[in-house]
Amino acid sequence: MEETGKLLTIGQFAALHGINKKTLMWYDEIGLFKPALVNPENGYRFYSYYQSSLLETILLLRELDVSIDEIQNFMNDRCAESLSKLLAEKIAGLDAKIAHLKAVRKTLCNYQKNMKNLLTMNLSSIEIVHKEECCLVTVDIDREISYDREVEMITAKTQEYQLRRLHDASYGTMISVESLYQGNFEDYSRLFIEIPFPIQKAGLHIQPCGDYLRAFYQGDWDKLPQKYKEIFAYTEKHGLRLCGFSYEKIINENVTDFREDYIVQIEIPLCSSSR
Repeated sequence: MEETGKLLTIGQFAALHGINKKTLMWYDEIGLFKPALVNPENGYRFYSYYQSSLLETILLLRELDVSIDEIQNFMNDRCAESLSKLLAEKIAGLDAKIAHLKAVRKTLCNYQKNMKNLLTMNLSSIEIVHKEECCLVTVDIDREISYDREVEMITAKTQEYQLRRLHDASYGTMISVESLYQGNFEDYSRLFIEIPFPIQKAGLHIQPCGDYLRAFYQGDWDKLPQKYKEIFAYTEKHGLRLCGFSYEKIINENVTDFREDYIVQIEIPLCSSSR
């Protein structure tokens, strides 16, 4: 018999590796990981310290969500090449999961910031803020498209960009400043999705870096144009000029069921010549 060194009971070996002894029993039953010795009289299983490295490899693979079948295939062809290939696949998957969790964290931080702002904000205030450049995915719309259809379009777009659900990203509507100045307050042309992780794809809309005028509106949506008139009065008074698009985003829809209670955040770029 091959020398095994000091033998441990199944309970001792399981405790050494921080697992339940039933896991070792199951691994033995399916032929994945056998004990070093089985007492022929009572069937008691015994394990060797020399088996620890192999068990830890199996436990690592299980922690990486490698299936039992995949691990058994590896065990049947256990070599550096097969382990390297298996780990490379799982590292790629883990990197994708980490990127997703970072995106979720960014989205949650934005939600938390919005909730804190809700507690202190003055809805009548108009302020100037600085924003960094941001890439947006956009969907073309017109005034004939219903709200229900807009939600469907946004949902489809999030799935296209590997977002797991709608609230993995911030989204809203865009209307050109030119339309606003002409009094066409319903001339929305795009839905936008702010992807919370870096992407490089053609056709993205660049929300430029720079100073933005920020305002908020709450109430009957038919009266939203009045807020824009207040914004125009503010810019005229302070010698400012708006350009590009107005980006509208509801910041409290996850804490209210009533559209009339929605708070719309409005952000519009200021022309550089006006600052």
